[in-house]
Amino acid sequence: MAPSAPMELLDCVAFLLVDGERFLVERRREDKVVDPGAVAIPGGHLEPGESPLEALHRELHEELGVTTANPQFICTLLNPSEEFRKLEYYAIHEWTGEIENNEAEALLWLSLDNFDGLDLAVDRVALAEYIRVIGNR
Repeated sequence: MAPSAPMELLDCVAFLLVDGERFLVERRREDKVVDPGAVAIPGGHLEPGESPLEALHRELHEELGVTTANPQFICTLLNPSEEFRKLEYYAIHEWTGEIENNEAEALLWLSLDNFDGLDLAVDRVALAEYIRVIGNR
């Protein structure tokens, strides 16, 4: 059996909107190619030539209709799913605008201790890193 070609690494951002002791997640639409129906931390792909912070601001506005001035870096994780993704996770504690659901099946608020509410292992690791690095300040 011939070895398979390596998967292309896709750069992505994900944003953990935190409001007190809860955080925002999305239930992905069933027609999504990657992780359909999964409850996940929202985010998206970087466009060509875009920095992770530029992508973060664009995706926040496109998906949720909000802006932020002070995102906090949490961690970078690799996720080999249908796509091989490098995810840069950011925490958002303050935002401007009313949260809108522009892309997901649904938006939900979960308690910061609800790791089981997340369907993707990579998101559970990012949430643990948020609590370890930022949440205990």
